[in-house]
Amino acid sequence: MPRSVSTNRELREKSRERILAAALEVFAEKGYEAASISDVTERAAVSRGLVTYYFTSKQRLAAELLDRWLDGIGGILGLQGSADERLAGIIDGSLMAAAATLPVQRLAITLMMLPTTHPIFADVEAQKAGRVREMEDAIRSIFAERGAAEPAVEEMLLRATLEGVTVKMAIYPGTFPVEAIRRRLHASYNLPEPTAPLPIPSPQVDRLRAK
Repeated sequence: MPRSVSTNRELREKSRERILAAALEVFAEKGYEAASISDVTERAAVSRGLVTYYFTSKQRLAAELLDRWLDGIGGILGLQGSADERLAGIIDGSLMAAAATLPVQRLAITLMMLPTTHPIFADVEAQKAGRVREMEDAIRSIFAERGAAEPAVEEMLLRATLEGVTVKMAIYPGTFPVEAIRRRLHASYNLPEPTAPLPIPSPQVDRLRAK
C-alpha cells in the first residue's frame, strides 16, 4: 500500500534532521574546515545522494545550523513582564540556551570568526535581517523603559557580554561558574537577586583551566 503524502513528508523531515544532527556532531568534533560531506554521510548512516539532495554543499549545512542558531536567539521576542523581568529573562534564557546547545554555540562562534567562513554567517544574518532587527529593538526597548541614555549601546554591551560568557562556557564546559556570573550580571543591572539557581552545572571555581 503506497505511503500517504503526510507519511512521506514526515520521513523526509526525519532524514533531514538526522543529517543536520550528524553534521553538527562532525563539525563539533573535527572542526568545520576538516569535516567533509563524506564524514556527515557516514555519521548519519545515509547515502551521499540523500545528503546532497537536501544540502548541496557543506556550506549549506553550516548555513542551516546557523539559521537555527539565530532563530534560537530570537526567542527573546516572546518575553513578557516589566522591563526588569524581561531583562532578567534574557540573561537567564541566554545562559540556559548556551548550556543546552554548546555544540551549536561552538559552531556559530567558529563560523563567525574564521575568515573563510565568516561570509556564510554574514549571508545567513542578512537573510534574517528583519528578525535580527526585531531582537535588537526588543532589547533596546527594555533599556529605554529603564531610562538608559543610550539604549542601543546598552543592547550591544549586553549581547557582547552574554556572547563572551558563552565563549567561556564553550571552552570550559561543566566547570564554568555560571550561577556566580548570572548573579553578578543581575546585580550589575540592579535586578532582584534570583530566588533559585539555574539547573546548570556551576561549580565554585577559583581559576578557569581547560581540561
